[in-house]
Amino acid sequence: LQKQARAISAATVKISSRHNRTERLDNIFLHPVWGVIILAVILTVMFQAVYAWSGPAMDMIEAGTGAVGHFVGSLLPDGLLKSLIVDGVIAGVGAVIVFLPQILILFAFIIALEASGYMARAAFLVDTLMAKVGLSGRAFIPLLSSFACAIPGIMAARTIESEKDRLTTIMIAPLMTCSARLPVYVIIIGAFIPKAKIGVFNQQGLVMLALYCAGIVFALLAALVLKKTVTKGNVPPLLLELPSYKRPSMKDFGLGLWQRARIFMTRAGRIILPASIVVWFLSTFPNNDGKIHDSFAGMLGRFIEPILAPIGFNLEMSISLIPAMAAREIAVSTLAIVYNAGSADETQALGAALVSDWTMPMALAFLAWFVFAPQCISTLAITRKETNSWKWPMFMFSYLFILAYIAAGLTFWLATWAGL
Repeated sequence: LQKQARAISAATVKISSRHNRTERLDNIFLHPVWGVIILAVILTVMFQAVYAWSGPAMDMIEAGTGAVGHFVGSLLPDGLLKSLIVDGVIAGVGAVIVFLPQILILFAFIIALEASGYMARAAFLVDTLMAKVGLSGRAFIPLLSSFACAIPGIMAARTIESEKDRLTTIMIAPLMTCSARLPVYVIIIGAFIPKAKIGVFNQQGLVMLALYCAGIVFALLAALVLKKTVTKGNVPPLLLELPSYKRPSMKDFGLGLWQRARIFMTRAGRIILPASIVVWFLSTFPNNDGKIHDSFAGMLGRFIEPILAPIGFNLEMSISLIPAMAAREIAVSTLAIVYNAGSADETQALGAALVSDWTMPMALAFLAWFVFAPQCISTLAITRKETNSWKWPMFMFSYLFILAYIAAGLTFWLATWAGL
């Protein structure tokens, strides 16, 4: 009967050339060895491009914000208003929007991979690995979305049928390195990691890749622990339709990038701008003497500094973590304000200020903290909404804080021991 069925099928069913092409490509991209290697190469190229391609655009934005700051400063008399606008608003917001080119490069790759049909194949490639930690490949899409922001990633977990798998995915989604962390990574890596080459690869890009990989690895480990404890359950099989390969539509590609740019700039206006003003106020008053230690921000920093001092954080680092609870990237604008790094070349100015005040172990500890950093308030709020309980957001915040503290501490102590 099987022979007859195959004979009838061969005589009646015509396979299109597109199907044959898809099958040939799947033999390569879904290969258990070559497929994984190709995925690793794609990710490596993506993070190399974040550094290699963004320089000219970042320089233009820096020059533009610097020119605006200089022009506005020349129109205003010295005083609080000038300090607010130049040192607070322009320096704070400018310190973040300069990273827009790198964020768009990252999303250009993600959009292209999704539109081409490759992303679904990547889910199948990682299904075996995810099954070992108790998750199905269906969790791949929500986790991938979390590279943009944990909020859409957590919301995308609604498509997971198993309640325990869905909860596990929500709990580990914040460990995916969201785009809000990118400005923090870029400023620290750019200041402390040499622009050397390791073979054909940029050393800074490799460090960036390592940070992203660290988040992924620890997310899988966290899933393994959760699935063996609080969310124990069977792993459902992965059933996912694989779309045909196709060239991404330039219209859709451009629209996707425009949406990401609009979201980022809207975030800069709604969150980063008010936060920068608040940080300026806290770092200026009550004495307005230019000394951060005497300001409200200094008081808050000194309150939490004893907790963070054992892991290598100084007062300025401690201060930057407070407004970062509103949005991760505000840590950069906070550091720019605290170190008074508003200039025509703001990124270099802030980097130079950090190098003069931080040691390499401190910088590495700061990076390690942000790999695991407790999520922003918006993420905790959406977790509360999706789980219909405050228990899970509090659990998320607590375990991420513990991981961040331990990781930063180990990084600082090991780097100090190694003499870095």
